Amino acid sequence: MIAGYLARDTFLHRISAGKKLLLLAGISVAFPFVHWIWFPGIVLSLVLVAYALCGREALKRLLAMRMLILFLVFIGLFQVYSTDWITGLNMVLRLLSMILLADLVTLSSTMQEMMNAIQPLLRPFARFGVSPHRVSLAVALVLRFIPYLLVSWRERDEAYRARTGKRGGIKIIAPFIVETMHLADRVAETLDARGFGINTDKNRGIGS
Repeated sequence: MIAGYLARDTFLHRISAGKKLLLLAGISVAFPFVHWIWFPGIVLSLVLVAYALCGREALKRLLAMRMLILFLVFIGLFQVYSTDWITGLNMVLRLLSMILLADLVTLSSTMQEMMNAIQPLLRPFARFGVSPHRVSLAVALVLRFIPYLLVSWRERDEAYRARTGKRGGIKIIAPFIVETMHLADRVAETLDARGFGINTDKNRGIGS
């Protein structure tokens, strides 16, 4: 799972969470449409430079992900075997770039900062009974857990493929959902125990 906030002053910490989330969204949307072979490599290189500029603690987080990198290499090699080396390399670079970029956002933005960046977009829906605070909390949590869920899905798919020689597809949806629900329960219990997000809408002047 992606680690939490890194409490130190770096150039990324001085960039607003909204701008970082916008960059993350823009690159994720661009990847399927930009077919230039060097694009994922350039993005990954810039992400690695950003880690280096954030200091030793950030580099330690990067090293802690080496098992994830090995797993992605395994996926890439399988894609090379089943398709071609360009497809395999592009898949690995894209997945790794997005996972590390998402980690940079969570590394340099607190949960509250991400929520504050998202809430203005949701305020028009408050008149329909939607709580911007609660929805922004959900979105911020999703951003933190997407890389973890992505790896979990890939692990299940590869395990199923190793046993049967076929893609998991819909056959692994049920156990994946069960695992995700267990994770959601644990996160909900933690938030409830800490009182995070409880009755804060009223304090912000927004009805729940």
